[in-house]
Amino acid sequence: MKSLRTYLSVAAMAAAIGLAGCSVAGTSPTGITGTSSTGSSSSVSSSSAGTTTAVSLDTLAQDTHFDGDDLTWDAAAEVAVTLADGASAVASGSSSGVSVDGDTVTISAAGTYRLSGSLTDGRIVVAAGEEDTVRIILDGATLANSTGSPFVVESADEAIVYLADGTNNSISDAATYADQGTDAPNAALYSKADLTIAGPGTLAVDGNYNDGISSKDGLVLAGGTVTVDAADDGIVGKDYAVLLDGAYQVTAADDGFKSDNDTDEGRGWVLINGGTLTVSAGDDGVKAFNTLTIAAGDTTVKESEEGLEAQHIVVSGGTANITSNDDGVNASGGSSTASSGTGAGGGMGGGSMEAGDYTVDISGGLLTINAQGDGLDSNGNATISGGTVVVNGPTNDGNGALDVNGELAVSGGTVAAAGSAGMAVTPGASSTQSGVQVTLGSSVPAGTVIQIADSSGTVVAAFVTTKAAASLVFSSAAITAGTEYTVYTGGTATVSAGLGEGSLDGATKVDTVTAGEYTAEQGPGGGGGGFRR
Repeated sequence: MKSLRTYLSVAAMAAAIGLAGCSVAGTSPTGITGTSSTGSSSSVSSSSAGTTTAVSLDTLAQDTHFDGDDLTWDAAAEVAVTLADGASAVASGSSSGVSVDGDTVTISAAGTYRLSGSLTDGRIVVAAGEEDTVRIILDGATLANSTGSPFVVESADEAIVYLADGTNNSISDAATYADQGTDAPNAALYSKADLTIAGPGTLAVDGNYNDGISSKDGLVLAGGTVTVDAADDGIVGKDYAVLLDGAYQVTAADDGFKSDNDTDEGRGWVLINGGTLTVSAGDDGVKAFNTLTIAAGDTTVKESEEGLEAQHIVVSGGTANITSNDDGVNASGGSSTASSGTGAGGGMGGGSMEAGDYTVDISGGLLTINAQGDGLDSNGNATISGGTVVVNGPTNDGNGALDVNGELAVSGGTVAAAGSAGMAVTPGASSTQSGVQVTLGSSVPAGTVIQIADSSGTVVAAFVTTKAAASLVFSSAAITAGTEYTVYTGGTATVSAGLGEGSLDGATKVDTVTAGEYTAEQGPGGGGGGFRR
């Protein structure tokens, strides 16, 4: 049974994915397609920002319920179900695994069921055996219910919702549920079993009561063009929530995409390893109780209180663009009992705020942050060893573009963090890559070009602010420790995500700084200062 699989830590899974991955060309970006033949696929691939990442299905099967058999079936064995108010029908001669009672269609056995038509006040119920895999193909299906959820998986080993090619499907629940008990469904698409959504078709989900899509076990999104509008959380996987492929657009009054198991060790994690995720959330954009990993794909949090939040946050690839009213990336919460208060420990970390078991680890990809609160915030340590991190942080001195209670260790990649000057945090003593700290004296407006040039006048970094900024911390392989650099504002620049190449024509000299000499301003956790790499 899939319930007996060993669930590895997400950090170990991310490493395994990196080792198992290989380049695959020509994969459709619309989702992982299923097949009605008896063959099987050996990999799942997704395209993002010019990079194609393949994830071994063997690796996924070790860590989730998803495997190569999920999207392979025998078309001849499909059970056709036509939905109609008061007249739903099962194709004659089909399996006895389907029963119709008024406007309730119940599936009670393993198999593949193709649903078409509409129910304006009905329900699809899956009540299969604990070892059964139930595959439901939505082939132009419209489901709605006036008293509760129109799609409920009560029992199965795994439920697969497959969106047929070229079809539009929708699921909409009631604004108020008749049954509001503790174990009652609370989402438009609700599952007590492992849930997979795949296929090249489209699905619109309106969660008018609470959540849009919710699995009380594991959740894998492997394809589809899916929009979710929810009164509470958008998409929830209790044990884990994984995005492999497809385009998912979520609008939620509370959290957007999350995993919230806070009871079972090693559960409550999120992995984004492909596809496109766009979130507008009233609270957290993407959230995990344990570890949140972005390894590939395109993630955009357009609106949130806190953009990415988890005890451990890993960015190893892909593109993530985060906008938040509070912290952009926030390593906090989780299972640690250490203090999670705000405030920086200065560049070295130390100070009044305790560093807990929280981490931010960035080794690849492109991460851009526009935050009103702290930009990149860890209530423990943070490491940057690769990729590109661009932060347009707060304009008020009570928060910082970088806020690390422990130590910020930079050993590679490119970091540009602009914001207020009152709580500037800089790379710590263990950093092996140097950087510069620029204090502009007064705030410069949005759209200002800030350039850093070496002694020969060659521009080594050009940065364009997204909003007002009074300071900039910059680190890259182009910066040499102990070397003087001149800082300019103005001139011209050609940038992507705020960084690029510049020209000093028309620029104004602001200051001269020495790489590795940081004089972080005093914040609640104390200042950094001193010479570092």
